[in-house]
Amino acid sequence: MEKNLRVSWELDVLYKGGSESQDFAAELNGIEQDIAQLGESLSSAAGKEDGTLLLSWTEQMQSILLRLRQSESFVSCLLAQNVKDSKAVVLGDRVKSISARFLGVLTRFDEALRAIDDPAWSDWMAKPEAEAVAFNLNERREIAKEKLPPEQEALAGDLAVDGYHAWGDLYNTIVSRARFRVVTKSGEEKLLSAGQMQNRLSDGNREVRSTAFDEWEREWSEQADLCADALNRIAGFRLKLYERRGWDTVIKEPLQINRMSEATIHAMWSAVDAGKPVLVAFLERKAKLLGLPRLDWHDVEAPIGTAAKTVSFDDAAAFIVERFRAFNPDLADFSEKAFREGWIEAEDRPGKRPGGFCTAFPKSRQTRIFMTYSGTADNIATLAHELGHAYHQHLMDDLPPLAQEYAMNVAETASTFAEMIVADSALQLSRDPQEKLALLEDKIGRSVAFFMNIHARYKFETAFYERRRSGMLSPEEISALMEQAQEEAFSGAIGRKHPHFWASKLHFYLTDVPFYNFPYTFGYLFSSGIYARALAEGPSFTEKYAALLRDTGRMTVEELAYKHLGVRLEEESFWKDAVERATADVRTFLELTAE
Repeated sequence: MEKNLRVSWELDVLYKGGSESQDFAAELNGIEQDIAQLGESLSSAAGKEDGTLLLSWTEQMQSILLRLRQSESFVSCLLAQNVKDSKAVVLGDRVKSISARFLGVLTRFDEALRAIDDPAWSDWMAKPEAEAVAFNLNERREIAKEKLPPEQEALAGDLAVDGYHAWGDLYNTIVSRARFRVVTKSGEEKLLSAGQMQNRLSDGNREVRSTAFDEWEREWSEQADLCADALNRIAGFRLKLYERRGWDTVIKEPLQINRMSEATIHAMWSAVDAGKPVLVAFLERKAKLLGLPRLDWHDVEAPIGTAAKTVSFDDAAAFIVERFRAFNPDLADFSEKAFREGWIEAEDRPGKRPGGFCTAFPKSRQTRIFMTYSGTADNIATLAHELGHAYHQHLMDDLPPLAQEYAMNVAETASTFAEMIVADSALQLSRDPQEKLALLEDKIGRSVAFFMNIHARYKFETAFYERRRSGMLSPEEISALMEQAQEEAFSGAIGRKHPHFWASKLHFYLTDVPFYNFPYTFGYLFSSGIYARALAEGPSFTEKYAALLRDTGRMTVEELAYKHLGVRLEEESFWKDAVERATADVRTFLELTAE
């Protein structure tokens, strides 16, 4: 690996000039023109649909989809790197408007799919030119049958730009205004952005993280009125649209998006609940090691001992690539390219959005990773996680755009798989007993996050939407639901809760992906099963793994698991085995820390 790696990403190679890019403006103009042309073609041919027209429309639609995905990614990068970029905000609004127009045209496209009679449809699906996207077109056709008439769906999409999506955008405005006060060792008071402050919440020094958590709660409690307005309106829009469609459950859309059955999600959460007592024992032992009667929210992710050491970005990159190479040379080569070519924004500076993500630029066949790196073990895990996402997209770059549209639950598979490689390698290579213990604790922390933290988010949203059917909720009522969800999901193992977690977390405000929570747990457990298979089969599994990832955009998760692993996700046995593997390290941890 090279040294002195850049810690800020390169965006000009995609569209030169940032939020003032003329190239990007031209891209958006071209997309708008093509959407209009596709819409006109669909309207003029209504009632005269045939295979030739469907092929032409599908090609046009996929061309637009590819460029629109790239445009959405570019704007998300601009907004993340500088939350005060007002020109990027304007571009974001324009991209959302274009997306709404595209969705309106897609409703007509889907109606055209639905209008073809079944025999004619079957004949067309059997043709070679339809084979590569047959699953995706069949999926669109079936979903269209459960929605409103196309004119009403298009109207809802148009109105959502300045309504539904605008309430989601309000989060970006709120977080850009949020300021957190900290006092340095020299006694100087500084103001930090949300992205900078978030890293202090898991600091190795309890006084630092406790003080940071007090300040985090203070600021988000001051923003709670605005956040409650946004969350209430987002939920209200969804519920009303679902009602008009005749949908009686809020989980229908997220399950549909994730190509996942209700039986599968119930089997997963049931297995998770059964495995929680082991994690409660871990949390109790961790509290004892930290000299606490019980962990508070800000202690759950706190490192133990030498895990608090910091690692430079260069050293983290070298370690990740080295460990990837021992497991999968192709993954290592790809990751090295991402570091070398400036695909990663990791600089610790003011003005950035909190959190981390990976986003695809499918037209350019590149990806970009966003995070704020401060040298913690958690940062290294995040970096490996996002590189896993990027590799997943890399393996799909040559597929038709429709077949690249994989859901979040399977997206989290590749990322968590990459994270497991690094975590296990670090454990195996460690010779210092204290470091080994700290790394083990950090690894177990992933299970705590996916089984408890994520479950709390799922429980909260489920309860919130049920209550929202009867009217708006106050900030205090929302916070009470949040605390109750945390109490249940953590099985009573933590003391002080995080009542304003709902206000601080971006995921609750994402309007394109409802219930942005359970897919994380799915991905974690699903990847655990894949990882076990990879360890058992050795290097020969590399090609099978790539084949599985390439199929993630063209079959349901149940079909994917059965084809590549021979398991049935609707049955609890797979999930129980995965939970057992994920929690096995707890027993080792308890043995190492026994008095």
